[in-house]
Amino acid sequence: MNNVFFWLKRGIKTKRWIFVGVIGIILILIGFNNLLNDLIYIEIRKEYELLFILTGVALILMAVLKLIRNLEENIKSSSSNIFLKASRSPNYIYDRRVLERGLKVVVIGGGTGLSVLLRGLKRFTSNITAIVTVADDGGGSGILREDLGMLPPGDIRNCILALADTEPIMEKLLQYRFEEGIYKDQNFGNLLIAAMNGISDSFEDAIKRINDIFAVAGKVLPVTVEDITLYAKLENGVIIKGESQIPIKSREWDSPIENVFIKPKKVKPLVEAKESIMDADVIILGPGSLYTSILPNLIVEDVTKIIKKSQATKVYVSNVMTQPGETDKYSVGDHVNSILKHTNARVIEYVYANNKKIPEEAFYKYQEEGAKPVEIREEDEVLFKNNEIKLIQDNFIEVKKGYVRHDALKLSEFILQMVINQRYSQDKMRFRELNSIMKKGKKFEKIEEQASEA
Repeated sequence: MNNVFFWLKRGIKTKRWIFVGVIGIILILIGFNNLLNDLIYIEIRKEYELLFILTGVALILMAVLKLIRNLEENIKSSSSNIFLKASRSPNYIYDRRVLERGLKVVVIGGGTGLSVLLRGLKRFTSNITAIVTVADDGGGSGILREDLGMLPPGDIRNCILALADTEPIMEKLLQYRFEEGIYKDQNFGNLLIAAMNGISDSFEDAIKRINDIFAVAGKVLPVTVEDITLYAKLENGVIIKGESQIPIKSREWDSPIENVFIKPKKVKPLVEAKESIMDADVIILGPGSLYTSILPNLIVEDVTKIIKKSQATKVYVSNVMTQPGETDKYSVGDHVNSILKHTNARVIEYVYANNKKIPEEAFYKYQEEGAKPVEIREEDEVLFKNNEIKLIQDNFIEVKKGYVRHDALKLSEFILQMVINQRYSQDKMRFRELNSIMKKGKKFEKIEEQASEA
């Protein structure tokens, strides 16, 4: 960054103001042309001399102010925020500016699956909006929801941390769960959001402030700021109240979920969430719990209508494993069919699904819990064809510490590259720019891996 040529790179947004400043200097010189007559042979009328001089001064002042503001915005988050990484790569500002030119991505869901995907997406763009369910009523989030009357912060916290650029120790602190005392099983990050909610005008305002504090690559939004409760109707007719109770009671009654719904029914989505959906290049549903993370967002009034109306490419990322009490024996097509039945709209154009066999050592652990790989069946392909849905299957998994999860980097690259090819192949300049960003994202990931190993 000490190199002066760094500030002339494309995307830093300094060249334009330097150019404006140069124009201002030229206008001043023209205004003083009588004094510099031997050097500048431009004749202007006397009454315009002052106008040229004042215009030049104004342009120089504007250029200087814009350059200062631009530098402040670039440096502030990387130097003054105690929550962020202390050490930055020399091209951090450039990287951040480049990512601001990436695709506009909206991801809808909740749970750990969504946060895993977000960590991959942020390598290729910072124009990310994560729209998260607020139907959670279990664990620490449920306690805060009941005691303080606030919306559950758990899924929102996970997404914020996934998109933030924090030190590892800070992430461990925010994910720390108390083991004793009155705060037993409570998460420190949840308490931080609760405290921010207490000093803010609203829960929406609190989340915006948290986004700013952690310099989130994009933004994390609750799907609604109204208090909702999730219900499920089982195939035996029993109605289950509460997100945390649905999989438990489904297993107890040994009855699959028929459908889910929320009360009150007439709740409005966040305006900013609606705007992000309409402005997106791609809308990604999942990965995450089908009935307790994804569908609670889609059944909020108007969300499905807005997704359908949006010109964005619409993608569903299938889970890798079934979830006991929620999607037992489900195939990829069963997941998709449930979404279609709940929305009655064309909200899926592409399905991304894993086709690699789960390693035996990892599969054994899931088998004990009653989970199985989500398979792609022949009848699924018929469903996709009838609904004009394209299936994209590949090896989209990785195993870390014995747990199977999506390969976030590969999955993100596949989805975003598909969107670039589909939407921008005719716009040559934008096409080249987006492909350049994708290449830079892959290189950045390799640098990060090398740094963590060192």
